[in-house]
Amino acid sequence: MHTAMSLAVLGAARPLPAWPMAAAATSSASSPFDALTVPRLARELSRRPYQAPDETLPELLDAGYDAYRDLRFDPRQALWRKEGLPFQLQMFHRGFLFKQRVELWRVHDGHATPIGYSPELFDFPPGVRLPAGEGLGFAGFRVHARLNDPDYFDELIAFLGASYFRALAKGHVYGLSARGLALGSGDPGAEEFPLFRAFWIEQPARTADHLVVHALLDSLSVAGAFRFAIRPGGETLIDVQSRLYPRVDLARAGIAPLTSMFEFDAGDRVGTDDYRPAVHDSDGLAIFNGRREQIWRPLSNPPRVQISAFADEGPRGFGLMQRKRAFSDYVDIEARYHDRPSLWIEPLGPWGKGAVTLVEIPTADEYHDNIVAFWRPERPLRAGQEHRFDYRMHWCDDHGWQRGLATVASTRMGAAPDAAKRLVVIDLVGGRLGALPGEAEVKTDVWASHGEISNVVAYPNPQAGGWRLSFEFRPRTENAEGRDVELHARVMDAQGPLSETWLYRWSP
Repeated sequence: MHTAMSLAVLGAARPLPAWPMAAAATSSASSPFDALTVPRLARELSRRPYQAPDETLPELLDAGYDAYRDLRFDPRQALWRKEGLPFQLQMFHRGFLFKQRVELWRVHDGHATPIGYSPELFDFPPGVRLPAGEGLGFAGFRVHARLNDPDYFDELIAFLGASYFRALAKGHVYGLSARGLALGSGDPGAEEFPLFRAFWIEQPARTADHLVVHALLDSLSVAGAFRFAIRPGGETLIDVQSRLYPRVDLARAGIAPLTSMFEFDAGDRVGTDDYRPAVHDSDGLAIFNGRREQIWRPLSNPPRVQISAFADEGPRGFGLMQRKRAFSDYVDIEARYHDRPSLWIEPLGPWGKGAVTLVEIPTADEYHDNIVAFWRPERPLRAGQEHRFDYRMHWCDDHGWQRGLATVASTRMGAAPDAAKRLVVIDLVGGRLGALPGEAEVKTDVWASHGEISNVVAYPNPQAGGWRLSFEFRPRTENAEGRDVELHARVMDAQGPLSETWLYRWSP
C-alpha cells in the first residue's frame, strides 16, 4: 500500500515520497490547490524512480469483458447531480483490463478533496459480493452533460485505461480515442503506455459552459501534467495544456496521439468478404502544414506495419477524420460508423520542427484499433527539463482549413483495362473547383515515386456535385525498392491549387 499524503506538503521542504498522490480513499481532508499544483507534483515525481501501480484485485474482479460491463455506476449517485450543476461525474470500477487505481479529487474554492470509493456507488451483478472493508478504488471516470437534449445528461467524455480518453460532440457515438502521450508507437520493441494516475476535477459554476480537468501522468520514462478545458457542443472543444518532465531523453515521443480503427473501404477491399461498403472509425489523415499545404492521406489496412512521416515546421493542424457521413456509406445500423467523430488537433503556440507521424497496422477485424497518428518533435525531449505542448482538440464531423480548396470525398482503386495497371479514381467536392463550369480548363499534378502514370483526366462529376480525377498507375514490381509506392495528386489552375493534395502509399 502506498503512503497516504496531502497536497499541502507541496510547499514544505521535506522530500516527497516516490508516489506522492496515494491518498486514502476514505479521507475527506481537503488540501490547497491551484494551477501549479499538478505541474509541481509531476516535476517532483520525475526526479524519482518510477513506481508501478498496484494492480492487485479480488479474483471476482479479474474477469472478462462481459463481467466487467456488469459493474455499473449508479447514475442516481453521480457527483453534482443533486446540486443541479451543468456537468455530472460517474466513476468506473476497477476490473478486467483496468486494474490500476486512479485517484480522483474534486476541486472547489481553491481546495481539493478526495472522491471516496464505496461499493454502494455501484450496481453489482447478482451473487457478486466484495470482501468487507475493501477500498478498491476507481479505474477512471466519465462526464455527462446536456449535449443532445436540454433535459437529458448524455455521456460527453470518458477517461479510462492508461492515458486514453474519448469524447463526443452533438449527434455522435464513440469512435476514435486520444491519449496523453505515445511512447514507441510503431517502433521495434515494446511500446510504453504512460498512465493518468490522478485527476482533479474542478467543480463548475451553475452557468458554466465548460469543465476543467487536471491530470497527473506517469510512466517509466516520463511524468507529466495536463489541464483539459472541455466545452461540449455541435463541435466539442478541449483546450489541452501539457507539460512533460522526462526521466530519460525521449527521442521517439508522440505528442497529441490519436488512435483509431480502419478495416476496409472502397480503395482497400483486398480479401474482404463483407456486406458493408466500408468499416472504419476514421477514413483519412488530414494535415494543414506550416507551408499552408492541405494534405489528405487515405488510411489503409496494410499487409504489414507501415509508418509514414510528414516532415513539417510549425504545423497548423492534423487529425484523423471520418468524412463519409451517410448511412449508405456503411449500412451498419448497430455500429453507426457514419456518426463517429473526427478529431482535429490545432497546435496553440510554436511546436517547432518535427513530423506528423502515421502508423498503420494490419487488422483482421473491426474490434481492434490499428491506426495511430501523432506529432513527433525533431529533437529529443531532454531529461530534467520541462517541455510544453498546448493544443485545441476539435471533436467534430469535419474541420475547415482552406475552404477555397476542394476536398477528397472518396478514393477508389481497381483493375485498369490493361491488367498490369491499377485504376485510381478520386472524387473531389467543394471549394473553387466545385463552382467551375464543366468546360473550364484545369491542370493536374499527378506523380508516383516509382512506376508509370498515364491517362490522367479531370472532369466534372454532376452526380456528386464536384469533380473526378482519375489516372492509371503501372507499378514496377520487379524493382525491390519500388514495392511500396508513394502516389501524389491534385488539381490546379493558373492561380494555384484547386484541391487539397492527395497522398497515398500503394503496396502490392
